Amino acid sequence: MEQAHSLLLNEDVCSVLGEQQRAEFVFKWLRFLKKLLPAAERVDVKQNQKRLVEQLMAVLTSSPGPSTRYLLAHCVALVYRVGESLTSSLTVDRCHDIIKSKDDSPSFLPTRLAAVACLGAMYEQLGRLLISSFKETVANLLKAMKSSESQGRYEIMLCIEKILKGLGVSAMPCHRDIYKATRSCLTDRSMTVRCAAAKCLLELQREAVFLWSTELENIASLCFRAFDGSNCDVRVTVSKLLGTLLASALEPKQAIAPRSSLKYSRLEEVTELLSSGFLRRGAGFLRVSGDMLKGTSSVNGDLRVGITQACVVFISTLGGAWLEAHFSSLLSLLMELVCDPRVSQNLAEAVCCRRCVSYILRASVGSLLGEKAQIVVAKELCLAINKQKKAADAGGDMEMQVRSTAVAASQHMLVCVLLELGSVLQDLGSTATPLLHDTSIGMLDTVISVLLHPSLSARLAAAWCLRCIAVALPAQLVVLLNRCSERLNSLKSCPEAVAGYSAAIAALLGAVQQCPLGIPYSKGKVVMGLAEDLLRSAAQNSKISIQRTQGGWLLLSALNTLGPTVVKHHLPRMLLLWKCAFPQSVKELESELRRGDSFTWQVALEGRAGALFAMKNLVIHCRDHLSDDVIGRLLPLLSCAMALLTLLPSLKKSYGKQIKNAVYVFQMRLYEVLALLPPKTYEESFDTVLKQLVNDLTDPENTTCAEDSLLRPLCHGPDLSLLGPALPDMDQDYIEEQLRGGRMGEGTLEYDPFTICEKSQEAPTPLPPADALTLQSVQLFGVIFFHLAVHQRVQILEQFCECVKQLKGTRQQMVQIHVTAAFCNSLKCLALGHVKLGPEEVQKPALSILLGALESSNPLLRCVAAEGFARFAQVLSDHSVTVSLSLMSFDKLKAAREAVLRTGHALLLGALYRYQGGISSAKHLSACVGVLFTLSQDGSSPEVQMCSLHSLAMVVDQAGPLYHSHMEASLTLILHLLLTTPHTHVEVQQSLGRCLSALITSLGPDLQGEGVGMCAVRSLCLLACAIMQDSTDCLVQAQAIACLQHLHMFSPRHIDLASLVPSLCGILLDYSVLVNLCSSYLYLRRAVVACLRQLAQREAVEVSEHAVALVKELPRRDNTQLDVTIKEVGLEGALFSLLDQERDAQLCQDIEETLVHMMSSVAESQLAHWLKLCKDVLSSACSDSVIAAPVELNQEEDADSYDDASFFHAKCVYVGPFNNLRWSSRVFAVKCVCHIIVQCENGHPAHFDMTLAQEQCLHKSTDFLVLHLADLVRMAFMAATDHSKQLRLAGLHMLLLIIRKFAGVPEPEFPGHVILEQYQANVGAALRPAFCADTPPDVTAKACQVCSAWMASGVVSDLRDLKRVYQLLVSSLVKVQAGRDVPNPLYNESTLTMETLAVLKAWAEVYIMAVESSRHREQQDPADEGEAAGLLKLVQGELGTLSCLWLAALQDHALLTLPPDYAKQLPSTGGSFYTAEALEQARQHYCSTWAPILHATALWLNSSEFIMADEGPANLSRPVTPTSMGQSSTLDSAKSQEDISVERLYLILGISVEFLCSPHSQNQMENIISCLHALQALLEVPWLRSKVGNDQALSVELLSVLHRMIVTRESPKIQLAVLELVQQVVCATQEHVKEKRHSAEVDDGAAEKETVPEFGEGRDTGGLVPGKSLVFGALQLCLCTLLRKLPQLSPRLAGSPSGQGGIVSSLSDGDCTLITSALEILSELPSICSPEGSVSVLPTVLYLLLGVLRELASEYGGVGTETLVPGTLQALRTVLSSPMSRVEKSRRAWVQALRSALTTLLMCWNTDTTESGVDEVTLLTALTIFLLCASVEVTNVEPLKTCCLRKFQASLESKDPMVLSRCYQLLASVFQGPAVVAESFIRGLGTQLVARLQQVEKNRPQTAIELQAVQDGVRAMESIVLAAQETHRDQLVAVLLPILVSFLLDENTLATAPEASCSLHESALQDLMRLGPQHPAVFKAFMASAPHMKARLEAAIKGNQEIVSAKARPTRVPSKSQVPSIKLKTNFL
Repeated sequence: MEQAHSLLLNEDVCSVLGEQQRAEFVFKWLRFLKKLLPAAERVDVKQNQKRLVEQLMAVLTSSPGPSTRYLLAHCVALVYRVGESLTSSLTVDRCHDIIKSKDDSPSFLPTRLAAVACLGAMYEQLGRLLISSFKETVANLLKAMKSSESQGRYEIMLCIEKILKGLGVSAMPCHRDIYKATRSCLTDRSMTVRCAAAKCLLELQREAVFLWSTELENIASLCFRAFDGSNCDVRVTVSKLLGTLLASALEPKQAIAPRSSLKYSRLEEVTELLSSGFLRRGAGFLRVSGDMLKGTSSVNGDLRVGITQACVVFISTLGGAWLEAHFSSLLSLLMELVCDPRVSQNLAEAVCCRRCVSYILRASVGSLLGEKAQIVVAKELCLAINKQKKAADAGGDMEMQVRSTAVAASQHMLVCVLLELGSVLQDLGSTATPLLHDTSIGMLDTVISVLLHPSLSARLAAAWCLRCIAVALPAQLVVLLNRCSERLNSLKSCPEAVAGYSAAIAALLGAVQQCPLGIPYSKGKVVMGLAEDLLRSAAQNSKISIQRTQGGWLLLSALNTLGPTVVKHHLPRMLLLWKCAFPQSVKELESELRRGDSFTWQVALEGRAGALFAMKNLVIHCRDHLSDDVIGRLLPLLSCAMALLTLLPSLKKSYGKQIKNAVYVFQMRLYEVLALLPPKTYEESFDTVLKQLVNDLTDPENTTCAEDSLLRPLCHGPDLSLLGPALPDMDQDYIEEQLRGGRMGEGTLEYDPFTICEKSQEAPTPLPPADALTLQSVQLFGVIFFHLAVHQRVQILEQFCECVKQLKGTRQQMVQIHVTAAFCNSLKCLALGHVKLGPEEVQKPALSILLGALESSNPLLRCVAAEGFARFAQVLSDHSVTVSLSLMSFDKLKAAREAVLRTGHALLLGALYRYQGGISSAKHLSACVGVLFTLSQDGSSPEVQMCSLHSLAMVVDQAGPLYHSHMEASLTLILHLLLTTPHTHVEVQQSLGRCLSALITSLGPDLQGEGVGMCAVRSLCLLACAIMQDSTDCLVQAQAIACLQHLHMFSPRHIDLASLVPSLCGILLDYSVLVNLCSSYLYLRRAVVACLRQLAQREAVEVSEHAVALVKELPRRDNTQLDVTIKEVGLEGALFSLLDQERDAQLCQDIEETLVHMMSSVAESQLAHWLKLCKDVLSSACSDSVIAAPVELNQEEDADSYDDASFFHAKCVYVGPFNNLRWSSRVFAVKCVCHIIVQCENGHPAHFDMTLAQEQCLHKSTDFLVLHLADLVRMAFMAATDHSKQLRLAGLHMLLLIIRKFAGVPEPEFPGHVILEQYQANVGAALRPAFCADTPPDVTAKACQVCSAWMASGVVSDLRDLKRVYQLLVSSLVKVQAGRDVPNPLYNESTLTMETLAVLKAWAEVYIMAVESSRHREQQDPADEGEAAGLLKLVQGELGTLSCLWLAALQDHALLTLPPDYAKQLPSTGGSFYTAEALEQARQHYCSTWAPILHATALWLNSSEFIMADEGPANLSRPVTPTSMGQSSTLDSAKSQEDISVERLYLILGISVEFLCSPHSQNQMENIISCLHALQALLEVPWLRSKVGNDQALSVELLSVLHRMIVTRESPKIQLAVLELVQQVVCATQEHVKEKRHSAEVDDGAAEKETVPEFGEGRDTGGLVPGKSLVFGALQLCLCTLLRKLPQLSPRLAGSPSGQGGIVSSLSDGDCTLITSALEILSELPSICSPEGSVSVLPTVLYLLLGVLRELASEYGGVGTETLVPGTLQALRTVLSSPMSRVEKSRRAWVQALRSALTTLLMCWNTDTTESGVDEVTLLTALTIFLLCASVEVTNVEPLKTCCLRKFQASLESKDPMVLSRCYQLLASVFQGPAVVAESFIRGLGTQLVARLQQVEKNRPQTAIELQAVQDGVRAMESIVLAAQETHRDQLVAVLLPILVSFLLDENTLATAPEASCSLHESALQDLMRLGPQHPAVFKAFMASAPHMKARLEAAIKGNQEIVSAKARPTRVPSKSQVPSIKLKTNFL
């Protein structure tokens, strides 16, 4: 189509196509036209306009389908808008003729509808251009509507809506006519027509003032009638109309006549109009009937729900500002509504009414108001409660009947107000704190006072409200518990008080599950005591026995929710109470039956039901305690309860309704417990329970049925879509669920007060007892059926079938629902347990049950039956049965004509293979597809089409790739149906969408293919998506978006983002602003955001650009707030706004992920934009959220330093795109900033370098994070000082991140300072509030972490400034010293542990930094007393206290890390910082803090060298455990200094070794480093080194742990620390061995000092035992290190790829350091062995040393020579110099080993391959070390001596001056070495050396390296002179002097010679001047014998004197600037 380059339709191609293909072709052409016309040139359009219009009209008259119709209408309008508009009237007339046509045949209907649609589109786009024909058009349409069917009325309504939209005020002449016609459509029998009429009126009211003025009452009455019998879409649309009209009446958009004459101009009048409909069906349409005459009529549920939604639209339209101003009035009017006697008498109606009012409050207050306004609302709610309370108190003197009526009315008002107050407080969270301090409302007292209300519902609502207060403000939880406990104790005789306060305590205990900080364990004891007291005193007073019984068991049930740790201590008493609640035997039970009355039975049943609920909570929350013993003690009680089941029928018969509810509740509780327990435990009672279950399920008298709650969980999830949008997918779910199940009223707390302690965000809504019993019966039946024998299953199923057959009508339906639900649940249990159903006799009744349900008229039951058949096939696992079921369905579908049968069996085909691994038979698949294709085209029944298409989607999923052969046919079918299905049949379109999605998923990545077939398939998919996108149904649009999302996932390049993104953002623009919980399109918003999230992962930049472009181009009449937001801050800003408005968890998560993806892609390139966006979000509520953090200045502090802080505290006036965003949105903004900081860390280095950033900004327009540091600090400050605790935590974390990332960034303008230093006042001000007394401990703990990071960062250079933050830590330390005996703890004991350990960890980190910095400064400048030294002094002042606390914490941690087997060894009272009850919670806090504490303790012990000083202040009140480490206590008083030091040593060693061995330390690198550094610090202490050296077992164990670390940890930092530690261990052993040897020598009188005593490893034998030998362990460790870096060392690895691969340039600096450390350790090993032991270890050591040397020389050329080569050579020197080589016992073996090593070294030379001189130098150096350090016996033997000489001879002939230079240097060393060696080398090399020097005169040095070589040669010659005997020295000097003179240049040559040659001249002259005086005789003889030499020398001396005198003259007075340079040069030389 795109290649046609023509606007016209290709009629030639079109004519040869079939009907279906022609329809597709025309649709594609119209889509192309729609896209092309706006971009086309007007001239081109005009040229083709006539022909184009003819073609379009031809399409119009050819009966186009619905989708084609709308597209055609749009294109016709576009042609006239873009082209010539004058001829448009001709088309309008043509449409008029079609509409007026008398042809009523079905074939002409599409043409008439297309003409109507065409008129609507033309008027919408051309507007007033068609004003002349407007009246005629409207008249024709209204006339046609009278005789039209539903589709026609629907289209005409849409058309009139568009006409009104296009003409605006010009359409006023026809407003009245349109209104009259629309009135009838608003109550049409077709729901789609009602929706269209409502939309038409909504458009009409924009200009038709009379609708919301004179006609308001009539239109309201009309809307009330429209609600009657409506569906969800109608209620949403009509409520939008009604709400908008009411809002316009109250606040008109246009100036009208004097408002005083209007009837509905005040809020009271508007609400009265709504309440008239809400309560009395409205005055306009009262229908007199028998029920109404009798006064028994009930209000229609649809009507109430619709009016409720209209109220929400009304308030939302007026806006948040109006609501805030009028909330008090609105609340009082709503309360009047709920207090009306007409709704308060019937509980179900009252519940419905309460939910309606609660929904209005929640949807308005929760969505429209910011936090500040919500606080005002909370105050109003409290005042309303107070007002009601005063009214109730004043009515104390009323008559009883009047008073009870007033109470009944007020209770519902109180419930609504209290629930809303709780919701507001939960929304506010910790920002609600100011409400507590407002004495004018007394919030806590107000709510608590309602606990004494006579009504149960009011008391429960108050209890729930208290729970919400506790969740929002966790600090109040214990306060409220204490108050309620005290009041309950003092008011035990008041039934209301007992019931109210016990419910409140239970609710508060339930809140603990949502409060991470918990409550003290002592509160559990208090609650247990209260419960026991209530239960024991229940029988004392019959008036309150029920309340006390219920209250007692309610408290115990709530207590069990606190978990096993709390319950463990109370379980024995609880078991005793359970035992007392039940009869001990059946006889006792029977005697109860004989003597009881209705009241006693009610008390007994209530008590036993409560006991069973407590058991249920025990099983759920404390399963760890369900040992066999506990279950054994519970079983007799449950047996009695089950025995009581058999007596219940007689009880109900005797006492009737009086105990009916109590019986239901008792049965329900018993079933709940039994379903949770293992069925085998009560197998003996199966018969009793089963009998009762069957009776419950088949009881014909049970006519109530919670159908929705019962059946929906049993359906397959996707099948529920057949029943319409799921409630969780709608914004109105809270109110719409009232209408589910066909009855008004849902669950409420009064039905089951015990649920108040369950974990829930919103108030629980338990079902009525009878419904709840049915649910539990179904659940328990499934559990027990699993364990039944075959004959029992047959019997029960046959009984079910018989019961269903015998009943008729409603009762049969109810029983069928119960039976089907029970059996389907049983099948599910069997399937999950992999158990077969049984033989044919079981299958027959089972099939009967399922078939009956499948063919039921109830669609929900049919879905359950389909799922049941799927499970049935699964549990049988018999292919033949599955096939027979399929054939049965095929037969039924062929024969049946009833829609119910066809839909049921169509569902069965889709479900049958669901759990059998899919469809594997192509034949069966073809049969299924054929049948479903046929059914899906059954236009007579949309329901059949819907179900068949849904099943087809299921079949596609189950068939997988097998379905690909049917793919094109399926897509063609879908496209055909999409083009032909009327838009009024939205359910069919929705099923088409599901089917399309399944097909796309089945195709998967194949969609990327470029074959002809795949291109066609992809084109069909895209076309189908486009049709669905244009649908008017939002669910179909959502499915289209989901399909496009799938297409994008599988084939992203074929999705056009330029069209998709604007369509997505357009949906957000339309709906997100008006979200306010009044839009029904939550599922559409979910689909949009989910798609945006996926797009943003790949193309974030494009998505953002397209969104902004859309807003710029989009013409809108309503300039909504979100438009402005997108224009200002882009799509990301709109998403932030949407995030703040939304409440759906999944949608919010998707929005957050979308923002994160966008930020990850573009944050660096748009840094300023994103930071400003986050800052705007944070600032949107800053004016009323910042805590007034006190900035108190000490006298010595500089007040000016707090200028920044005072600026921050100033009230900010925020003007930005956001308004009062919630704390959750602000928390997310802070997280976004943290994400940006972390992301920038991996980006350009200038992000954290101010100098580099400023340089970069000069050259190009880039942006860097460091330039925004001020904003970052400001945002962190704003967040850290907010009222919201979560925001404070996020702010502190951000501050911590800023400190860590920017601490080292220097300030360019002030050298020596860092950039963060200017913000120290801000950091201090941000931290100070976190250390206030009322701050939650988790905030303080986080603040301590920030404090330590700030102090340890080195940012602050002035100690006075540092003290400000330091004082905060000091104050926290004082709190820690107070111990755990807090007078009134508000939180769990584990929080004190958390806070204490956080403080100790912070101090530890500061101390570690101070010590390390101090050491670093001492190394650099010992005299420097800098900031680190000052900080160290500060910390040292607290070390006395800290050391004790650190040791105590380490001891606690050591105890808590013991295996479970040693649990009995733990102190019964707990540790120093934890209590026994909080042990599990405390363990995690210790795990996160122990490592820095360990390191700090080790450093402290290092500084004190394990010497005990005064152990700190006497006021340290920490509890002392029996094994406290050296703390002053009676138990330790007898311990010596040595004992205490040993204890401390083993404590630290034990913790370290345990952790380093732990497999869980994988991700704890920082802790590993801390451990290793701690051990290093300890091993610096002489006493400890002696202990380690003396204890070889300890050393060996430590080495084995360190060996494991080397093997398992790849971090170079860890490996280096390990090797340093090994070195320390080896040194400690070395010191120990030396000391023992020295002692032995002294004891022997030093008779033979040359002999070394036999101490060290190996002893006499030389054996090293693995696992016990320190040397062997060290060898293993070093070998491991070397092989990991140099695998070539191993003969086994040398040939492997890993051994050969790592050749040149593969060693990093870190690798070199590791190898050097390992070699250094190796070289020391012989010294800690005995002589025999050293002989054992020497070959290995030499092999590794020479192996490394060989690799360095042959393969690693110049890599690592700076550190590795010298280190290797030093290690070799250490080994060769070992005293063991000179010990008599080992000398011979050493000589042999060293000779072998020397031979190996000599073999390393390979003149053929050696290319680099560095290699030869290294080998020569090693050879020289052998010659100098090894004994003469090693080197002075043949042929080794000769080989050595040859190597030097070869080097002397080298052409490389560097090699030659190094060779001369080494020879100089050798010549001065041992005499024997020197003599042989002088004899062997002297002649060659002289000859080489004599050649210099001919080849003078040209470079510095060559010069150095010559000079080194001269030094070597001088060494020969010095080494020679006195008699021969003169001869050698005589040889040297001519050589030196030959280096001299004459005066002429010297001036032009190269620099190196001149330098040689000067050097030679200096040498001659030095040697002459030393050897005067030789010098004179030489001068005399060689006159030419003499002349040469004299000329050189004379020239040198002239140069010196010339230089001396100008430099006689040296300048100041020259002095330092001369000094430096002198010092350097």
